[in-house]
This record gives sequence, structure tokens and C-alpha cells, in this order.
Amino acid sequence: MQISTQFDAGSIDVLDSADPSNVQLALKKDNAADFLQWFHFRLEGTVGQTGTIHITNAGESSYKGGWPDYNVCTSWDRQSWFRSPCRYENGVLSFDYELQQNSVYFAYFAPYSHDRHLDLLAWAQGDTRVTNETLGLTVDGRAMSMLKISATAEPTHKVWMIARQHPGETMAEWFVEGFLHTLLDEDNPLASKLLKTTAFFVVPNMNPDGAARGNLRTNAAGANLNREWSTPSTATSPEVFWVRERMLKEGGDLFLDIHGDEELPYNFVAGCEGNPGYDARHAALEETFKTSYMAISPDFQDTHGYPKDEPGKADMRIAANWLGEQFKTLSFTIEMPFKDNADLPNELTGWSPERSAQLGSDVLFPISAVLSTL
Repeated sequence: MQISTQFDAGSIDVLDSADPSNVQLALKKDNAADFLQWFHFRLEGTVGQTGTIHITNAGESSYKGGWPDYNVCTSWDRQSWFRSPCRYENGVLSFDYELQQNSVYFAYFAPYSHDRHLDLLAWAQGDTRVTNETLGLTVDGRAMSMLKISATAEPTHKVWMIARQHPGETMAEWFVEGFLHTLLDEDNPLASKLLKTTAFFVVPNMNPDGAARGNLRTNAAGANLNREWSTPSTATSPEVFWVRERMLKEGGDLFLDIHGDEELPYNFVAGCEGNPGYDARHAALEETFKTSYMAISPDFQDTHGYPKDEPGKADMRIAANWLGEQFKTLSFTIEMPFKDNADLPNELTGWSPERSAQLGSDVLFPISAVLSTL
């Protein structure tokens, strides 16, 4: 048996693989921080071989509540992912395997590779309405890429979408992929109408270094980028610095920050209720967005989510809060599950890349609804 992680976003420690029926593994920390949850590895053996994998330190992970009712993402070809049942007992996450082919991949969620990220950018820039720009470089020297998308040189509105500040939340970039395919669909009348009046600024991956390194939550310098928005640094959080600078230059009417949540099995948004400048207008914009999103997507709901911040108690280091306060407009964090949508569960796939992309496609409707009120 061979277990390997030397590929994009690979991460696991092998403690003991001598007995294929009792494989002992351990989660690895982010490269420069103590966050512990993401894994992605390949197991290779003989066709027909069976056994059990135990991730022994799951109980020490950053979000222990993420393991109950969690099923591991599994793939034979790295293209199609399904769920293998898991057991979580006494701090150990266990799941069985049977090799139908020589090798199989397991991951915390379906990975979104850097190559696919580059392919997405290259595909998008083939549209004459798209400009692909490098805003600056990451800690490891990767491009901070932004797509500007519009059919007009003088837009009435500007919409920003950023994703994957936390690199292990790969569903966020699947979401963006679905959004871009809808926005650039010339046969989609809503997209065509919006692009005649609106400029979209899209950063598909805010944390390409952390993504490639197999980190859950931080960049190569150990910074949690979603706690850097009040005072970003070119040394430790250049990803936020460069995007924030461009936002300050361009302005914006609507900001969406796309994430995933380890514990809650729902799709929901987190708003700016705790901001000092939060007012009735802001609340009305939020309600318009949520109502419109629920009308178009059964996967979105507004019953389950994070507790709302008390007035004036928001953490202004967080992107959605800082952006909402800075630009006095609608700013939401969109959260998707690592597990499944408990309202519409799918036993085979759980929450999946395909459903993430569909939710991204559907978000064009609430965006349009909000812009029509401005």
C-alpha cells in the first residue's frame, strides 16, 4: 500500500500503513498556523483490497463539530466525487474502503486545483467583455488574479465577488465557477441585461498559496485573511492588501464574500448587523437579497446560520463587515456546508461541486434584485 500527498493541496500524515485493514493517519496543521482540518490524499493498492482508515487526531481539529454526520469525499478519477460513510467515535474519524481500481482519492471536500483555477481564468478572458488582471503577488509569488466583467465602459453599478479567503473552503471557488458560466452565457437574458449597466469584479481565489499548500484557513505566512481587512500588510497578507486597494479605487454597490462552514449543514448568509453604520436601508437591502435568493434556489435558506452581532459589536477585521461599513452598502458572507444541505440531503454526493456551482449560478437573481432598488 502507498499513501501519497505530493500534489496540489495534498495533506495527511501517515502514522502506520503496514496493515491495510487498520491504516492510521493524522491531520496536518496549516504550514504556518495551528489550524487543523483539511486532508487530501491518494491511497494505492491492489484491486479488491479492503480495509479501514482511521484519522486519529480528528478530535483535536479546529472544528470538531464538523465530524458528526460527515462523510468523506471520494473519487476514482479526480473529476467525479461521491461520499463514503464515516464514523466519528472518541475523537477518531474512520471509514472503510474497497479498491475497485488501483488507487482512490479521499479529501475533506472536493478539491479545486490551481490548474483548474488557471483554466477558469483563461476561459473567462476569451470573452471580449472580460479583462484578466494581476493586482499583485502573494507571499509565495503567485498572481492575485481579478476578472473585470462588463459590456459598458461607464457602468451604473459595481459588484464585487471574492472567494476562498480560507483555502480549504473549496466549495467557494466551485461557486464562482458556476457564477461565471452563468454571467458569461450569451443566451442568458438576465446576465446580458446586467452586463450592459454593471461591472463585476471577481477574485476567484483570494488565497492561492494556502490552497496549493493544503491549508485549511491561512495563507503561506500563517495569516487568516478574513481577519486582515482593517489593517492588511504587504508582508503577511498581501492578498487582502492588493484587493482592498483596488476596491478603494473602484468603489462598489454590492459585495459578496464566498465561504464554507465546517459544522452547519445549510446554505446561509452572514450580514453586517453589528456594524456601527448599519441602518434601515442596509437591512432592507439584505432582506431583498435573501428573499430573492430563496425564491430562485431551494438550496438557500434564512432560518439557520450564525448568531447576529449585537449593534456596534461587529469584528471589523472581517471582510464583509469592513466592506459594508466602508462603502455603506450591502455586504454579505455566503456560507455553504462541508457536509450536506440538511433541507435537501443527497446521500450519494452530500454537498457537492455541482450544487455549489448551481448556487453560484442562482446568485445572479438576488444580485439583480438588489441592484434594481439602488
